[in-house]
Amino acid sequence: MSKQKRRDIPQFKTPIIETHCHLDYLDQAHLDSILEKSRHVGIERIITIAVSAGNLQRVMKLATSCADIWGTQGIHPHEAESYSAEIDTTIRKNAMHAKILAVGEIGLDYYYDHADRAAQRSVFEQQLQTAAELDLPVVIHTREADDDMRDILKSHSACLARKGVIHSFTSSLALAEFCLAEGFVLGFNGITTFNSADNVRKVVAATPLDRLLLETDAPYLTPVPYRGKPNAPYYLPFVAETLAAIKEVDVEDLLQQAYRNSLEVFFSGAKGPQAIKPQH
Repeated sequence: MSKQKRRDIPQFKTPIIETHCHLDYLDQAHLDSILEKSRHVGIERIITIAVSAGNLQRVMKLATSCADIWGTQGIHPHEAESYSAEIDTTIRKNAMHAKILAVGEIGLDYYYDHADRAAQRSVFEQQLQTAAELDLPVVIHTREADDDMRDILKSHSACLARKGVIHSFTSSLALAEFCLAEGFVLGFNGITTFNSADNVRKVVAATPLDRLLLETDAPYLTPVPYRGKPNAPYYLPFVAETLAAIKEVDVEDLLQQAYRNSLEVFFSGAKGPQAIKPQH
């Protein structure tokens, strides 16, 4: 895709749910500004994601101190070797709170290999079991681990009544088709705007509208035309425009469906906040 000149963030009628970012990576002053700008462009709810033992409580604090922020609890594959029975207990305890919507970010990452692969697989399976027992969806990270991801999900997905999302999907079309068949949805972000991301755009094209979510993974993966700047939830309209163009649908129609998908995945559980209908 050709490089675009920077322009104002578009605003749409349909509210938007940011399904994956990392707000606790920001200082408070910056966070206040991001929340104000996000509300201005129609970001109605923000889900901030836990990744390590060190930020489980920071995510809890954010989720419980702001009306439009929710959170998750989980250990990223990079941090798999730090996982323990104590951390599992913390995740389970925190996940009982109504503002905690999922177990994640969990999964496998064989690209960076920051943790032993056997440890990654073991911790991933343990957290899938935790999610199943808590009746929560999962937020899954996968990179360069298609075969093991497929095998583990094949063994565990039947136990996950609420499934979840394969976030920031950059893997093969074959894995995408498998995950969709297993009942998961796919999360897409600013990567879809990158010149080098033809493979991701092919997956978007093959993903039904009712099986995709919008996310930023902020402060990473800032979309064109602001690539190079720190990412934020208020850049989601650019992701929406790109997905709508790939799917050849009106952007408002895509946003309406993405909104419904987000409610279904994260806010439809009995323990969670009461889901509201799209405002249109």
